[in-house]
Amino acid sequence: MNRWLRQHRFAIGAALSTLARTPGSFLFNVLVVAIALALPFAGLTVLENVRPMSEQLSVDPEISVFMTPTATREDARAIATRVRDAVGAHRAKLAFVPREQALASLKDKSGLSDVLETLGENPLPDSFTIRLEGFKDARDAQDIDTIAASLRALPNVDTVQVDSAWVKRLAALLGVLRLVLLLLALTLGMVVVAVVFNTIRLQVLTQRDEIAVSKLLGATDNFIHRPFYYTGALLGLTAGAVALGAVALALRPLNTAIAEFARLYASEFQLAPLPPLGIALLLALSAALGLMGAMLSVQRHLSRLQ
Repeated sequence: MNRWLRQHRFAIGAALSTLARTPGSFLFNVLVVAIALALPFAGLTVLENVRPMSEQLSVDPEISVFMTPTATREDARAIATRVRDAVGAHRAKLAFVPREQALASLKDKSGLSDVLETLGENPLPDSFTIRLEGFKDARDAQDIDTIAASLRALPNVDTVQVDSAWVKRLAALLGVLRLVLLLLALTLGMVVVAVVFNTIRLQVLTQRDEIAVSKLLGATDNFIHRPFYYTGALLGLTAGAVALGAVALALRPLNTAIAEFARLYASEFQLAPLPPLGIALLLALSAALGLMGAMLSVQRHLSRLQ
């Protein structure tokens, strides 16, 4: 165990000494990689801030079930249980709206009470209003359509109106944003790997004489490879920290502009930095990308030197 730690400590020291000899080149590579990482990091920060807000929307999808004009009050009461069964295990608030209440509400809201009085009989049917809770994504929207189809099959049901379009639009928008962010992250991740690959390649070519002497003295491949691996990981880790710092600094002017816009809607929405766990995961991902680029470069170019 002590030998293993000693070997890795030596590799880290060798990587740091190599970076100290060419600080300008290292900082330039860090800047290039940080620019590539900043965009997906910023997109992830925005999505993480928007996601809770989208889940807290006060609008719940609603289904309106209208009875046939010839259906009696007893018919409406008879299918109330079957309406609840159609909803299944989903949380829902079921309300029965008698035709008299619907007519009174129409008179109050439309201002056409005189016109409605001339009709003589009440033209509105009894109805049920089902307000569903906890529906946030596309799968839930499909469940709403399934519930509506089962309600249309009930006896004495004339029309079923579904208000779930907002759920589908929200799910589609967030899905597109996630897909765009994923493609962007994959593309820029390849850029990071390519930059580290080229950086390690130059180091291998610069130190090829040292590598040849080490091989003659009996150094193993792992002993030679480790400093380059640590160099790539340090490059990725440093670039990830710089990218996260840039995103955190950019949140200040963005929040100033967002505050003025949100104030128009009586909201106090602000973009917050990622939580510590998210920051740690992104730093680990940055280091992993650097390590991947270093491993690919070392395995390719050291095998040629040999």
